[in-house]
Amino acid sequence: MFEDIPVEVGLVFEGERIRKEDMQVELGGPKVDQKFEIVLVRSPDAVEDGKISVIGPDLKDIPQGSHIPFGILVEVAGSRLEEDLEGVLERRIHEYMNYIQGVMHLNQRYDIWIRVGKKSFAKGLDSFTYIGKAIERLYRSELALIEKIQITFLTGGDEFESLYRAALERYETRDARARGLSDEEVDTFYGCALCQSFAPNHICVITPERYANCGAISWFDGRAAARMDPEGPIFPISKEICIDPEKGEYSGINEHAKKRSMGEVNRVYLYSGFGYPHTSCGCFEAIAFYIPEVEGFGIVHRRFSGPTVNGLPFSTLADSTAGGRQVEGFHGISLEYMRSRKFLRADGGWNSIVWMPKEIKESLTGFIPDDVVEKIATEADATDMQSLEEFLRKTGHPVVERWSTQADQDEETSGPDQGGMSYSHGGQGPVFVAGELPITTGGVTIILKNAKIFAEKVIIRPIEKEKKGGKQ
Repeated sequence: MFEDIPVEVGLVFEGERIRKEDMQVELGGPKVDQKFEIVLVRSPDAVEDGKISVIGPDLKDIPQGSHIPFGILVEVAGSRLEEDLEGVLERRIHEYMNYIQGVMHLNQRYDIWIRVGKKSFAKGLDSFTYIGKAIERLYRSELALIEKIQITFLTGGDEFESLYRAALERYETRDARARGLSDEEVDTFYGCALCQSFAPNHICVITPERYANCGAISWFDGRAAARMDPEGPIFPISKEICIDPEKGEYSGINEHAKKRSMGEVNRVYLYSGFGYPHTSCGCFEAIAFYIPEVEGFGIVHRRFSGPTVNGLPFSTLADSTAGGRQVEGFHGISLEYMRSRKFLRADGGWNSIVWMPKEIKESLTGFIPDDVVEKIATEADATDMQSLEEFLRKTGHPVVERWSTQADQDEETSGPDQGGMSYSHGGQGPVFVAGELPITTGGVTIILKNAKIFAEKVIIRPIEKEKKGGKQ
């Protein structure tokens, strides 16, 4: 099936990572603002079956080490195809591209991140046409309802700009359709295992009010996918008994998670970042991360390139969030989930959010409650813990009511000349969590895995700096 493609294509390459030093080019990714992939269902006469086009420079024409805007347009036709299947078919691009030796595909929609490796490029994988052939044949072999297919790769130009804007509009149309239906109104949720090659213990649960972490699969998409391909990677999950409606715990989800994770994950809370948070693979659109100093959550998405308010960039926070683990205070989420009525409901919902990038905040206009929207800081309001605390106090954010200010103890523990901030911790979770916490002492290093540290009080004290000729 792949004799005319210069590299191997198969399941064995799924999950392959291509490091920066090993990449020929990077398509999309965090250094590029505009990128997309989209599947559109067309009428049969609008699709030229088997056609693969490249608009803009082809792989061999792109300088090694480049980071470029990139788009993938897959157009399909078939008597049994409906627009409801577009999102489902689109997510298969992630799966199929990862089958190609030397090609790494991460994320989805407007956040795709693709690398082509130097070794595969040297073997002859120097044109997007080869990648298109592999994708086309995999679609045909797995999904018989596709009768005609054509694929276009775009690396720049006016047509790229036009299709990029059209893709964003199509994504929003799909998302809006799923809003309004509640989790209580359905008997079946859906699971997605497309990313288990990257995170074996992860199982993504899709409900009407909790989109897939990747942001690409709604409950309607999950239902359509399960009907289209009963043996495929998206499948029904019976809700069974609702154990805790506030946290979103269901016996059916717990049982399914236990089975799919080989016993590593036994309980799942759909609406909380504490206790047994929903696992994350690595394709999540954003991260909700707990900030113990102010007893609230920050939000950061992939497009945010700088450090967050606690000094950590998205990449560092992602290391504590991904991998299919349940780490309290680190919660991979989709942007659409933030529009849900169940968004972190057990943790206070929007009243628990204290910081997020301005771009996300603006995109959620109308979904963040009016009484708290101006009280949530962005990078324009706070860039560190001190400025965040000042902003939250000034605006009267709901988390301030939970703080217990103890001026006398601050004076005693910090001293009149040292400054610093002190908080009594009365929150719902640990004051510090980490995927790995190294402690070096006595000539040895102790590494605490999935560490959770609890404390009644947190004291933040500035570090003394040394001057020439003596200490400050």
